[in-house]
Amino acid sequence: MTTIKENDRFECKVVNIIDNLKQWKGVTVEDVNSGGRVYFAKVKAEGFNVNIGDSLFIGVKELPYGLEEMSMEVHLYDEDDNELDWTIL
Repeated sequence: MTTIKENDRFECKVVNIIDNLKQWKGVTVEDVNSGGRVYFAKVKAEGFNVNIGDSLFIGVKELPYGLEEMSMEVHLYDEDDNELDWTIL
């Protein structure tokens, strides 16, 4: 069994971008290998120059305790390893 480390990154393709407000974008990415999708609701619109089909990366951090049915933080990164947003799954 493979252990996932906090600094591991997984390539994803952008499958949808929603303009929520002027300052935020909603971004859905799909993992290249598993096909799993994650939605990030608050990606800053300023400086976000990504299109559908472009690559972004996710990182996973296990929560030290479960929140109801949620067990991990998933972070969205650009190609330069800058964090764009995060969510709990």
